[in-house]
Amino acid sequence: SKLTNLAHLEMTWRSRVHFHPLLVRILHKSRLRYYGKPEKKMDMPYQAYFEVADGSGMMSMVLWNSLCPEWYHSMKVGTVLLLAKYAIKSSYPFKTQPTPGDSQMKRFATIEICLNVRDPPTEISIIPEEMVKPEWGLPEVKYRFITRSELDDLPHNHSCDVIGLVTFVGRTERARKREHSEDFWLYRWAHAIDGTSDQPFILELFATSQPDVFERIHPMTYLVCTQMRVMTENPSRTVYLTTSNESQIFITGWHKGQPYTKDAKVKNFIQWTKSQSEADQIKKTVIGGYYPFPRPPDSFLKY
Repeated sequence: SKLTNLAHLEMTWRSRVHFHPLLVRILHKSRLRYYGKPEKKMDMPYQAYFEVADGSGMMSMVLWNSLCPEWYHSMKVGTVLLLAKYAIKSSYPFKTQPTPGDSQMKRFATIEICLNVRDPPTEISIIPEEMVKPEWGLPEVKYRFITRSELDDLPHNHSCDVIGLVTFVGRTERARKREHSEDFWLYRWAHAIDGTSDQPFILELFATSQPDVFERIHPMTYLVCTQMRVMTENPSRTVYLTTSNESQIFITGWHKGQPYTKDAKVKNFIQWTKSQSEADQIKKTVIGGYYPFPRPPDSFLKY
């Protein structure tokens, strides 16, 4: 069928009602958002953002309401979509922005693609990876993996991806989203090592829309966390990483077929793990318990 591209959409969207089909690859995926309120009677008040791209650049795509339970888990980072009968709207100005793996990619930030169950009813098709043709010009998913030895030199709020061997995972804790609020964030602390430093990655992992993975993080698993943010804890200068709205978490058993398996730093990490003694590493692992972070100073004088 006759296709359009994102650049052409941005130029012509105001003058059209119906748009030609789009062929795009998903580069980023946000957590699922529930926006229901007791006074509003909506069947499925869900929303999820994706960043999708073709050869012309990258744009936000929003999955709305009952399409979320139907499609959210099938739409993975790297998935190629054929979209027809979608809507185009001015973009929401306050949404979070993931950091693209390819800094040269053009970003179309003024509009977003809306996928709805009606007005119009969007047609979504997932194209299997083996059927994707090089001549379609779809970009590959790119990452920004760092090693533990590089972490201390990165600025506050820098976005990165990490891979490591889990040596500690804390119990699930919760924090209020706002003071006096009834809503809570669920999170847990984890440590992961990659052999490039004596220090581990300290990871603050909030529950994303992957409960099956979040609950199964345990010592000795290979953990990949994408779109993490660098946090510098003053005055101790302790550096840790926290999840963002677009973070994805993967553990052993979930890595097969993920785009990051081709990344050079991921391959280096796998080579390092092959040189390690499993029995020695197991002796150093810890699970559960209370993890006070940032750690209080060792004397009252410093406190």
